[in-house]
Amino acid sequence: MTDQDLIDALRAAEAVKFGEFELSHGGTSDYYVDKYLFETDPQCLRLIASAFADRVGDDTTLAGIALGAVPLVAVTSAETGRPYVIARKQAKEYGTGNRIEGRLDDGDRVVVLEDIATTGRSALDAVEALREAGATVDRVLVVVDREEGASELLADHGIELESLLTATELLADE
Repeated sequence: MTDQDLIDALRAAEAVKFGEFELSHGGTSDYYVDKYLFETDPQCLRLIASAFADRVGDDTTLAGIALGAVPLVAVTSAETGRPYVIARKQAKEYGTGNRIEGRLDDGDRVVVLEDIATTGRSALDAVEALREAGATVDRVLVVVDREEGASELLADHGIELESLLTATELLADE
């Protein structure tokens, strides 16, 4: 798969929108990448799973951030045969009360999969929860890096951010 294949698939899924949008961190943007459109499109999911599979490594557990990255981590797990866990923003108030769902052993090497990185805050929160649970985490893989500070924030905490696409690449020729 080439970057252009993924760009074409995201555009075909109409996941790249232009206008005025409020972002989850409170800022605004003149474009929006609708993760729910690309995460529910079979072609996009196939391309993302394949690209993530090429990058995760053979000795890692995968982690997806609830809710947005769950489809991504599930298809990547199926593609690689690697187990995965789900990191919640906060512990459930019912059932087991877990913040990390799934099987995670102390010392497991984990790579976090994420849909869109803007500030990097949700990825950092997930990494911190995984580290508190005993995992070794030093890498986050993301579909699109909006290039708005996520890489720097994560680097400050010893975490490498690797993206399939950057906003610059995705928006070129638009």
